[in-house]
Amino acid sequence: MPREFQRGHKARISDLTAGTDLYVGVQISAPGLTFDISCFGLDADERLSDDRYFIFFNQPKSPEESIQLLGAQAGDTESFRVTLDRIPPHIQKLSFTATIDGAGQMSQIGPGYLRIVAGGEEVARYSFNGSEFSTERAVMLGDFYLKDVWRFAAVGQGFDGGLEALLKNFGGEVLEEETPAAPQQPQQTPAAPQRPAATTAWRSSPNDDLVKQAERVRQPASGGVTTSGLPRRVPRANLVPGTAQQQSHPSGPQVSRAPQDVRGRLTNLRRGIAQGRQAGSGQTGSFPSPTHQQER
Repeated sequence: MPREFQRGHKARISDLTAGTDLYVGVQISAPGLTFDISCFGLDADERLSDDRYFIFFNQPKSPEESIQLLGAQAGDTESFRVTLDRIPPHIQKLSFTATIDGAGQMSQIGPGYLRIVAGGEEVARYSFNGSEFSTERAVMLGDFYLKDVWRFAAVGQGFDGGLEALLKNFGGEVLEEETPAAPQQPQQTPAAPQRPAATTAWRSSPNDDLVKQAERVRQPASGGVTTSGLPRRVPRANLVPGTAQQQSHPSGPQVSRAPQDVRGRLTNLRRGIAQGRQAGSGQTGSFPSPTHQQER
């Protein structure tokens, strides 16, 4: 028969069993409620100085696996395996807790228990029910603690707040959820300064005449149309300052373009070529003089 514990009762583990490989089962339930059952590995000051020894659903075992979360089995809501002789020296206490996930209070729970099994035999049991609590949302069920030897204590102490409050009570840190940054408002481009409305009349400019002359090019003057229906160009009627200007002829003698003068220049050129050839061969002779005037 297992040894029955009442709230506040304590005993050496060695008085319950000679074994050190223990099974701890917790049974707790209430209509419509969900529970988180955890184990806190605390130091000599009963503080969670090493987060690796907070054993819960997101961290199911300690580094050396001296404390392991096993899950629901054999009628237990949650269960653990504890190997006492593998627990490191800086861990002096194991606190087994139950917290309500969401709304509710511990006074709603039905009959429950925490039990210890060694070698396949139940050696200790602490029973509780909702009449022992009121509006608490968490309860510290029982402890394994080291005081020259490992001992067990039935605690049964209610605690206001949920798992986060219990974690803070043991000195653990709760990771705060990051608040999403507010979306940045798009920066408004400052409006370009508006030019003041003109208050004075348009002032004349020396370029006004040039503009007017350029406008005339859009409707050029013509001398009627050809037989093909095309406009007949009137020389120099659509000139605009700034376009190609008439070149002034350089001063000096001007070459006649009359046909008889052109023939005379070509004849003289041919005679000159012939004289040059005869002079090169040593021949002499008379040549008629030019008969046409080259320049006028």
